[in-house]
Amino acid sequence: MSKPDFKKGRPPVKKGVLLRVVKMLFRDYPRLVPITIACILFAALVSTIPAIFLQRITGTIEAYAPTGDYATAAKIIVPDIIFLIVLYVISVAVITLDNQLTAIITQGFLSKTRIRMFRGMQNLPIKYFDTHKHGDIMSYYTNDLDTLRELISRSMPTILRSGIIVLTVFGIMIYYSVWLTLILVVGVVVMMLVSKKLAGGSAKYFRGLQGSIAELEGYVQEMMNGQRVVKIFGREKRCGEEFDDINDRLRNQSFRANAYSNVLGPVIMNIGNVMYVIIATVGGIFLLIPNFRNISLSAIPFGISIVIPFLNMTKQFTGNVNQLSQQINSIVMALAGASRVFDLIDEQPEADDGYVTLVNASVDENGVITESDTRTGKWAWKHPHSDGSITYTLLRGDVRMNEVDFEYEEGKPVLKDVSVYAEPGQKVAFVGATGAGKTTITNLINRYYDIADGKIRYDGININKIKKSDLRRSLGIVLQETNLFTGSVLDNIRYGKLDATDEECMAAAKLVGAHDFITRMPEGYSTEISGNGSNLSQGQRQLIAIARAAVADPPVMILDEATSSIDTRTEAIVQAGMDKLMENRTVFVIAHRLSTVRNSDVIMVLDHGRIIERGSHEKLIADKGVYYQLYTGAFELE
Repeated sequence: MSKPDFKKGRPPVKKGVLLRVVKMLFRDYPRLVPITIACILFAALVSTIPAIFLQRITGTIEAYAPTGDYATAAKIIVPDIIFLIVLYVISVAVITLDNQLTAIITQGFLSKTRIRMFRGMQNLPIKYFDTHKHGDIMSYYTNDLDTLRELISRSMPTILRSGIIVLTVFGIMIYYSVWLTLILVVGVVVMMLVSKKLAGGSAKYFRGLQGSIAELEGYVQEMMNGQRVVKIFGREKRCGEEFDDINDRLRNQSFRANAYSNVLGPVIMNIGNVMYVIIATVGGIFLLIPNFRNISLSAIPFGISIVIPFLNMTKQFTGNVNQLSQQINSIVMALAGASRVFDLIDEQPEADDGYVTLVNASVDENGVITESDTRTGKWAWKHPHSDGSITYTLLRGDVRMNEVDFEYEEGKPVLKDVSVYAEPGQKVAFVGATGAGKTTITNLINRYYDIADGKIRYDGININKIKKSDLRRSLGIVLQETNLFTGSVLDNIRYGKLDATDEECMAAAKLVGAHDFITRMPEGYSTEISGNGSNLSQGQRQLIAIARAAVADPPVMILDEATSSIDTRTEAIVQAGMDKLMENRTVFVIAHRLSTVRNSDVIMVLDHGRIIERGSHEKLIADKGVYYQLYTGAFELE
């Protein structure tokens, strides 16, 4: 497995990401966010007040202690202490409110973001899921959102709180002593230089860390899905080695990022301690200078009442600068995660310019089609025109492809000049080697992908004009790879038609031959399915999938290797039900077992994206071409 280059491929921190997060917060919580900010500001300002009171108390003692006038001193000090106590009690209540509101905003914002992500993901084209690892997509919902949680619940409040404290304390310090503040500024410059060096080093590794985590999650999911294959080929050791490689890269990225990060805090803290000692020493020297008060540049007389609170403010100032520096890495990680989240949200949804819709229809004795508000068992295409008129075309299942070209990747054609004509009620079969383009044709009919050239018409209507959701609602599909969902057997059958009754679901199961094995299950139709039907055999899962398509009762069916996972005996049971299911429907069948396509009206043989033979089974056998050789075993289908 090749080693990814995170220097080139690491998730970038895009411009405007933080601003976008802030705008989303204000948009989602226009009242709670300002209240929370007000609480943070109040608590931050209250935390700076003790320095002012300490100066007042120290100054009062300094002024009245030599005279012995303790009563006057008490009259000044006691109200200040009472006021400070009241202020702290209020601050406790405000901090509690702040914590509660932050939790509400954080969890609510994450919940809404997950909804935005999921709804956006549901509207993405199939191509997106074909070209992105599913584990990487899952990482958006787990790791990347977790970094956003840290940003909103911890980093942003800390930055706001510490930033306000730093600015407020700095202003008070300038008011008390310009000279001591200038000494502190020198220390702050040193802190900033050190922070820039260390934080810059950790930031690039934290961004790479996001990519490493996504790679690891993607690999684990891939291995979980492929455990049967891994075990049957004895690849456990090799997979373990590949996992070790990925895990080592993750460990190295994490180690380097945290090595820088863990050093930053202690370094900043000790620079602050050094500054504390220097300011204490210089402040003491200033006190010993007889005429220093005349050049102190202070708004109030310089003395012990300035030095003592200044030392406390120095601790508070450097401590909050340290808090700010500690948030740099969290912010870098969060912004890298947010960039990935927004990439998913901003992905272009599946384009749909269709305006022809599918409606319930009624047909009177004169053949006039009208739209009905209730289910009639008949469907029609509702086609609005530019002049305001509306025409209705009865849904019959006439599908025609005319000279269609298609390529998944530019310059690599998959279909070339393919024409397919399926009249209502016809069964059209596609045979050919893997990669010949059989499944691609069905992907184009349901518009999972759009053609490069040619036309596809459905009941005479260009499918580009049909709204995709309505087009797909008219198609039933059974895939070779069966997907069942967590829920009961009945729920999975009803998935094809959400308003279907229990009786309709059971009738569909009987039709395809699934009723017998379902009733023998512990709880019958109420038996819970989990893990994509891991408690069922492959054939049973396929039968449920076929019943799911049957209950939808679509006019056009696409069967992509629908019986490939069913044994010969079960196939005979299913085929009888499938024949009933296919009555009066247009059916496209893809099959490797040529015995399953014998009764097709038209059989098309594909080779490298071209139709090389077409006709009925009897005609193709009589022609003694490729189909004849495939059917008689003259050479293998693959």
